[in-house]
Amino acid sequence: MTTSVVVTGLGITAPNGLGTEDYWAATRTGKNGIGRVTRFDPAGYPSTLAGEIPGFSDEELLPSRLLPQTDRMTRLALVAAEWALADAGVDPQSLPEYDMGVVTASSSGGFEFGQNELQKLWSQGAQYVSAYQSFAWFYAVNSGQISIRSGLKGPSGVIVSDEAGGLDALAQGRRLIRKGTPMIVSGGVDASICPWGWVAQLAAKRLSTSDEPTRAFLPFDADASGYVPGEGGAILIMESAESARARGAKIYGEIAGYGATFDAAPGSDREPALRKAIEFALDDAGVRPEHVDVVFADAAGVPELDRVEAEAIGAVFGERGVPVTAPKTMTGRLYSGAAPLDVATALLAIEEGLIPPTVNVHPAEEYALDLVVDRPRTAQVRTALVVARGYGGFNSAVVVRAAD
Repeated sequence: MTTSVVVTGLGITAPNGLGTEDYWAATRTGKNGIGRVTRFDPAGYPSTLAGEIPGFSDEELLPSRLLPQTDRMTRLALVAAEWALADAGVDPQSLPEYDMGVVTASSSGGFEFGQNELQKLWSQGAQYVSAYQSFAWFYAVNSGQISIRSGLKGPSGVIVSDEAGGLDALAQGRRLIRKGTPMIVSGGVDASICPWGWVAQLAAKRLSTSDEPTRAFLPFDADASGYVPGEGGAILIMESAESARARGAKIYGEIAGYGATFDAAPGSDREPALRKAIEFALDDAGVRPEHVDVVFADAAGVPELDRVEAEAIGAVFGERGVPVTAPKTMTGRLYSGAAPLDVATALLAIEEGLIPPTVNVHPAEEYALDLVVDRPRTAQVRTALVVARGYGGFNSAVVVRAAD
């Protein structure tokens, strides 16, 4: 019998809400967290907007000894992990030594750490590691810092597949639980709003250059012209359903299915593989398309990518066959933090019976989507599909459903 893996704790840091309660209150009502960059002066760049997290105080939320050895991404992740553990009612120190592990995703957050190392090189010489070494090493820091701070000695790892990585991390956490690890801390938090990170993102030529917060990030809109980056994400506590029920934990829902594919090289005649990832996730969950109550879209905000996603959704569910939403229009795309935040949002939607809106978007008829816009939609939500794609051809999908 296959082990059911459930979510029992959420820790959220997002541009429109710090903490699960504030985030859901903002998201369910369509509060926008996108504005002009404040972490550096963006005046000399073609893109000036981002989803920044206001009110996050490193000094208030973390011990001062941690600040010199971390950057914003890791600090956000550490706080989100603490909140998730508290929400799940888990004290890692009370668990057997190897009963809890960490699997997170990482993508662009190492830029700030690498920039800091470059500045040290410039100012103090070569005793510091190179920026390349620091960036490569940083992928492991996020997961490692959570493990060290919480005293977790179980399996640990980091998944790097851009925005798809957050779902891939949850899938790896599910595998580890099914192999016998009782609990896993998983998800992703990213932060790359710094000059070096900004230039790297601009190089992909997908950032919106609009300076109007309500018109900059418009997935599935005729005026879509790129995306707005953001910072933050979600950390989830995952465990077997048997373990959760034995300790009387609140269960948000089940990670029921997962699928992943990789697109063919540009210029090939092969079709995009997103549809297959969705079908694999549904098959893994044992769910038919008509039983899915809402799709949380990847929502690239780039017309050709929006078209590919709309066609994949239409091929699986039929034209306007399922409600679709993209709450990330309130936060920007959070890289490896985006999909875990969508999974957390899907679980909150299941809990309340409410689909949050896709703000500011006027859906183009050509996409033939039942896009939830303007205001939240009341609905019985038992099963949700979360879709994510990463730069370079990564596609992932996860099915979450209400726990029986």
